[in-house]
Amino acid sequence: MYQNPFTERFLVIAEKPSVARTIAQVLVCEDKKDGYLEGPDGVVSWCFGHLAEYAMPEAYDERYRKWSLEALPIIPDRWKLEVTEDKAKQFRILKELLNSRAFSYVVNACDAGREGQSIFDRVYELSGSHMPVKRLWISSMEDSAIREGFRTLKDAEEYRNLSRASVCRAQADWLVGMNASRAFTKVYDYRLSVGRVQTPTLAMLVDREAAITGFKKEQYFITHLLIDNQGRTIDAVSEHFTSREEANRLAGMCEGRNALVTSLDRQTKTASPPKLYDLTTLQRDANRLFGYTAAKTLECAQSLYESKLITYPRTDSNYLTDDMEQTAGNVIAASREVFPFLVADPSDETGRLLNSKKVSDHHAIIPTVEIRKGDLSRCSDEERHVLILVAARLLCAAGRRHVYETVKADLQCCGYSFAAFGKSVKELGWKAIEDAMKKHCRTDAESETDDPGVSGEGQDLSSLYQGASFSPVHTKVSDHWTQPPKHYTEDTLLSAMERAGSSEMEADVERKGLGTPATRANIIDKLIQSGYAVRKKKQVIATDSGKQLVSVLPEYLKSAKMTSDWENQLLLIERGQYDSRAFMNGITGMLRQMLEECRQIDGDERNRFGTHQERESIGTCPVCGAPVYEGKQNFYCSNRECRFVLWKENRYLERMRKKLDAGMAKDLLSKGKTRVKDLYSAKKDKLFTADLLMEWKEGRAMFSLDFPKTSGGRQKGAGSR
Repeated sequence: MYQNPFTERFLVIAEKPSVARTIAQVLVCEDKKDGYLEGPDGVVSWCFGHLAEYAMPEAYDERYRKWSLEALPIIPDRWKLEVTEDKAKQFRILKELLNSRAFSYVVNACDAGREGQSIFDRVYELSGSHMPVKRLWISSMEDSAIREGFRTLKDAEEYRNLSRASVCRAQADWLVGMNASRAFTKVYDYRLSVGRVQTPTLAMLVDREAAITGFKKEQYFITHLLIDNQGRTIDAVSEHFTSREEANRLAGMCEGRNALVTSLDRQTKTASPPKLYDLTTLQRDANRLFGYTAAKTLECAQSLYESKLITYPRTDSNYLTDDMEQTAGNVIAASREVFPFLVADPSDETGRLLNSKKVSDHHAIIPTVEIRKGDLSRCSDEERHVLILVAARLLCAAGRRHVYETVKADLQCCGYSFAAFGKSVKELGWKAIEDAMKKHCRTDAESETDDPGVSGEGQDLSSLYQGASFSPVHTKVSDHWTQPPKHYTEDTLLSAMERAGSSEMEADVERKGLGTPATRANIIDKLIQSGYAVRKKKQVIATDSGKQLVSVLPEYLKSAKMTSDWENQLLLIERGQYDSRAFMNGITGMLRQMLEECRQIDGDERNRFGTHQERESIGTCPVCGAPVYEGKQNFYCSNRECRFVLWKENRYLERMRKKLDAGMAKDLLSKGKTRVKDLYSAKKDKLFTADLLMEWKEGRAMFSLDFPKTSGGRQKGAGSR
């Protein structure tokens, strides 16, 4: 049982109700009240994620309600925070608690990172509280970790720089989003959404699409020698020919002739075990192996963390701290016990997992020993897959090296050179665990090597020796095409975001790339929700709208280098090594340059997107009364100053395997509801019919279901966006 190490009565504020319940159980706060849990030593309450957000421009001046290029830039002197209507009740509860004299201090128990810091700071600031603040900083929701965290609470002042960085990040995103989006929308009379991080990410997608579209395929041909070696066929290949006739001529010359092994190069190679997972590498593997989006993987990882099954997921570290060797050993033993199919390699070399110098705010993601007690049957299939990935990576990282031999044989036939390539495994090592994981989860992992010009890479050349002669040989000719770059998948896009701008930055710069591990999934989702990108199976592809946006923006707004510089500056602010005012001055300076250039864009360029005059309206906007038109990804208001939009693909309908079509949108605009057939219920595994209801609330479409009358009356479904 937890014993309060302080004599004062405490208030604890967590990020979510689920986390608050876990903490409250440890602190013996079991008396349920409205919006909090109470115990003999204090109270545990919660936020609902971001309770408070920076206000919209019209909250500063009513003239900003109308979008105008002349009114820009919008740079608040004093920033305003607002609480959304659906979270106002919980904020009032927190405000009352934060201003109560019943507590000696408040513990910020929001997630231990930049976003968690921001969530607490905004509520605290808006409440007007002066209560002393302590910080809970933990990497696991295990009871023992929570107890230890409360025994070693930090003073809030130690995280003042983290707070400054979180403010700078949020204000920079607001300034770029509000000013750049309004500026380019007004200049081109076409709704354009610009983001500090999402726009450079979109530019990468557009550049890749241009490289694919502009790629000119070239055909080439390869002549093969097919050699019978003790009943096994060895395939040796020639150089590439641009002419089929040349390849056929060589094949004709060599058919039935003698081939001689002139040299043999055997090399024993090793593949070291992989590092432990940080969030980005976990998201990449989950996408590559299971097709999960980055957002889905983060959702699963967060749920597993809150269920005490893995450690804190929003980390960019691949190591454990030096004092965690015993923990690593215990978790390895628990993982082998819970997942017995992963015991193929018994090595437990935990020393290589430890490096405190390479651990930032949080260590790498690993399971917890709680997996022994946890009811894994309550996890979804996706959560189990993510948990198995994390456990398998821990065992792989502590496993033996993978040892294999490569062989390159050079052969001569009719005065021409051919090469045969072979590869054989000597010791599976850590790959035995990876193979066991893939077999158990039945993944459809893509091959990491796809070189059509190399034939028979895994063939057995163990019996070959220099001077060996073969006769007669047979031949064939194969034709190939040079391959364009591949479309990004979320796996490769996350990798590209992580590395973006690296080649242009100093080698000792610690944080590079676009966004952070905690934000990249959201950035990709925003591009898709905005209609600037689409998912096609595993691929992420820029849409025509995305290409249009990138085509009109100045280079610095698309620059991965500039955005990477900003990310590194935010990291330096966290560490007290960079001035937050200098960072914000850089942002506002860039905006002023952008606006000056926007005002100089001429009339012909401004008309590049045309008008809506010849398009048929599908209905009237419920917000401003202007016509609504159908786009490729959405139904949008023609009034560029209005935010109304209905997305054809949205999360509420996606779980019922439906998309919003024009007929449904017309009904929603005219009647506020539409009858939908063949909705899918995952719980009952069957189709059903219901009325889809829409309400525009808090700047977004809120959906709910209303079921047709039955003998039992009506039932209403839960609302969502």
